[in-house]
Amino acid sequence: MDKFEAVRGRAIPLNRADVDTDQIIPAQYLKRIERTGFGQFAFEEWRKDPAFVVNNPAYAGAPVLLAGPNFGCGSSREHAPWAIQDMGVKAIVAPSFADIFRNNCAKIGLLTVVLPQKDIDHLMARAEELPASELVIDLQSQTVSTADGSFVRRFEVDPFVRRNLLEGLDDIGLTLLDEAKITAFEAERPNLYPTTAGL
Repeated sequence: MDKFEAVRGRAIPLNRADVDTDQIIPAQYLKRIERTGFGQFAFEEWRKDPAFVVNNPAYAGAPVLLAGPNFGCGSSREHAPWAIQDMGVKAIVAPSFADIFRNNCAKIGLLTVVLPQKDIDHLMARAEELPASELVIDLQSQTVSTADGSFVRRFEVDPFVRRNLLEGLDDIGLTLLDEAKITAFEAERPNLYPTTAGL
């Protein structure tokens, strides 16, 4: 997993509440075994409407997604954050997230930022204005700001999640931090027990 660095760019204003994981990535794509290539299928049903915000070329490659409350509700499919990340999004800003979805995002390096609804409304309203619509999200300082400096808000993030994102540590990376201890433990184990060595 890559280390999370400050994000600067336009934000896609997805002004909808209770966006569930089936809307983010339809079930028919869950049979795929890769973790990449899901971005083209994200919000597939809604993309059939030419006026849907993700179809707007002005937001192509935008690294931030603004959303309504309870984003990522529904089933616990990991494919939903994979699809959003594959669109080029590095951070999602919303008033609230489904817990499992938020946890799945943290595991792949996709930052979720909670701001009050009034702040989300303000950013949604300015999403078409440049440079005011360009956001800067800094995980080190835990701030969201507009590029013109007219809006600055601090956000809270779990210290464990923050550290993992900043250091680029997924579950495997966390395990490898203790590789020396694991090797020492395996060396001390009696031969009659199973071992993972050489697998």
